[in-house]
Amino acid sequence: MKKVVVIGSNSFSGSDFIDLLLEKGEYDVLGLSRSKEKSAHFLPYKRHKNSSFTFVQADINKDLEHMEHLLDSFQPDYVVNFAAQSEVGPSWDNPGHWFQTNAVAITNLANVLKEKTYLKKYVHISSPEVYGTCEGFITEKTPVNPSTPYAASKAAGDLSLFTFYTHCNLPLTMVRATNVYGAHQQLFKIIPRTIIYALTGKNVELHGGGVAVKSYIHIRDISEGERLIMEQGRVGEIYHLSPTAGVQVKTVIEKICEKLGISFDSFVRMAPERLGQDKAYTIDSTKARKELGWSPRISLDEGIEQTIQWVRANLEDIVEHPLQYIHKE
Repeated sequence: MKKVVVIGSNSFSGSDFIDLLLEKGEYDVLGLSRSKEKSAHFLPYKRHKNSSFTFVQADINKDLEHMEHLLDSFQPDYVVNFAAQSEVGPSWDNPGHWFQTNAVAITNLANVLKEKTYLKKYVHISSPEVYGTCEGFITEKTPVNPSTPYAASKAAGDLSLFTFYTHCNLPLTMVRATNVYGAHQQLFKIIPRTIIYALTGKNVELHGGGVAVKSYIHIRDISEGERLIMEQGRVGEIYHLSPTAGVQVKTVIEKICEKLGISFDSFVRMAPERLGQDKAYTIDSTKARKELGWSPRISLDEGIEQTIQWVRANLEDIVEHPLQYIHKE
């Protein structure tokens, strides 16, 4: 059994990655997250009834010494880090919190990991937000040009990590994936929130008319890419995971309306664009496709339909949860 530590195991992306690893049956997984485990509605890995997963509550900002003890006891082959302050808009209100988690804590973690001889690879989950507006042929060699505090904090953390790779032999590999979605996602995200609002008779706000281009990709396609990068990706490299083309946010909302049989015009309320919103969010993932044989398998239509089914099946419980982002320091 290959040993994997997943930091940020309660996150949408982290929990799906764990679900995939347990499904494969080849991994012994230790999950670390600052909050207690959520319900099975939001943690798909809970469907597995085996002893190959252990959860420990630990905060990367506050419990690094404890986390180091856990790592030394477990001695993982791989550490995959999803932990981050990840929202763009709220980062303008508390930018220091974003830099603390996404840059300072990441640097402190790297300083610990650089001396762990048992570690084959540290996989860091970054974000294409570091590039700013992603129009044209954005490859892994494109310089960072962040346009929000969130993006700047992620870029700072990324640059810091590469100093540990260059000078301290940290076995770093980095992932930048585009807009993930799917069942079990945070309810304030645009796709689940739109579905919930449509099913409960509420209107949804469409910022900037929904003309911003996003690269929506199903979470399981991303998790499989991350697994391939963890095992086969080259140390010192960045890998993009993305679909071949982007789509306007408006088009995604129209697809949801069509599937639910409601009028787009009566459902949507136009709102001003968010501060720092990038016009386009499309990147090139040729490198992962050629080196690792990865490619997305789940179409946007199929993925939206799966998400609708998940919301419908759990709507009674879902509506008891907040549908807006709640900041935690």
